[in-house]
Amino acid sequence: MTGQPVYLVDGARTPFIKARGRPGPFTPVDLAVQCGRPLLLRQDFPVSAIDLVILGCVNVIADEMNPARVASLRLGVSDETPAFTVQINCGSGMQSLDTAFRYIERGTHEIVLAGGTEALSHSPLVLTRGAVEWFARLNRAKTMGDRAKAFSQLKPGYLKPVIGLERGLTDPITDLNMGQTAEILAHLFDVSRRYADAYAVESHRRLGEATAKGWLKGEMLPAVARDGKVYDHDDGIRPGTTVKDLAKLRPVFERPYGKVTPGNASQITDGASWNILASEAAVEKYGLKPLARIVDSDWGGLDPSIMGLGPVTSVAPILRRQDMAVADVDLWELNEAFAAQVLSCVAALDQPDIADGVLGLEGRGGRIDHGRLNVDGGAIALGHPVGTSGNRITLHLANTLKRLGKKRGIATQCIGGGLGGAMLLEAA
Repeated sequence: MTGQPVYLVDGARTPFIKARGRPGPFTPVDLAVQCGRPLLLRQDFPVSAIDLVILGCVNVIADEMNPARVASLRLGVSDETPAFTVQINCGSGMQSLDTAFRYIERGTHEIVLAGGTEALSHSPLVLTRGAVEWFARLNRAKTMGDRAKAFSQLKPGYLKPVIGLERGLTDPITDLNMGQTAEILAHLFDVSRRYADAYAVESHRRLGEATAKGWLKGEMLPAVARDGKVYDHDDGIRPGTTVKDLAKLRPVFERPYGKVTPGNASQITDGASWNILASEAAVEKYGLKPLARIVDSDWGGLDPSIMGLGPVTSVAPILRRQDMAVADVDLWELNEAFAAQVLSCVAALDQPDIADGVLGLEGRGGRIDHGRLNVDGGAIALGHPVGTSGNRITLHLANTLKRLGKKRGIATQCIGGGLGGAMLLEAA
């Protein structure tokens, strides 16, 4: 890649809070402000030095149109500083980083605040099409007779709303929900139920260990709700979970023989994350100490019915461009949408007919060592606030490279609609 070096200087996220069937304590902007304010307070540059604010968010609520701008102003960033929201489904938080990376690389910006936020507990309830048409008829009624006729056409089903999240997790082209696409991959790559459950158990164990040993300190910051309640940990972690426990759960999408269950899939959560990206000139000017340098990034597309393989399509061009093999990557953060999906990506990169024949890796493929993959657990234990996850895994990768003294890492994720995103970091 050409252009100016771009550094990931610092970042922070909120705890990830499980959605519990009702609106959570924070809106998307609330979450962004909760971790953004302390992050900015600990920096050695003034807030006025921020050139741009970019925020990924999928489930934008009506009271917070363009949440990037609302969050930016609440964080005290100048009203003269542009702020915009990006949306590419699960990749939105990574898209904010990629966009910031490109602006700084070409020399037009020095410091960019790039993040992702999502409050899935605030996903709206929506009406069926029949209900919408009925309300439209009622609204057009001019006389009492017309209104009476409209009321006579009311059906009980019109009063039952649809959870917007259910629609959002169903692909409009294939009419498959995300869990069904994971089932397809489990079939194609022969991922057993026990293998998927064992992977999920390890995700919980690793995240539990990382939390207990303080490895998330500074990365995860407490959030305080309006009623004063403090949220200081990811509340979906179950470190004592066993394969025997998970075996009791029924498949959700393909009963009775499916492989995807609530225990080996990512959790529905609320959470936000920010990263600060800076140019080399800004690093020198303010004496900043970067965590990592962003070396490269890319996006890939594929059939939406196998969208879980998005990571391999987005990683491949980076490996080709950088003349790297899978084994040359010290750490991998591959977002855990589903255990079966992660394991299928691992298998795909290790199969020459796919790695070489489809992806053109010319011998650069191979198996991702489990000791290098999601070393502190992932979304199965943590949760997957869709607009946030790509930002979080990139931040955690940068912190983990530093903690373990490793050189290079890739953060990557599948994206609903048949897409994938990936970012290559190098320890600073």
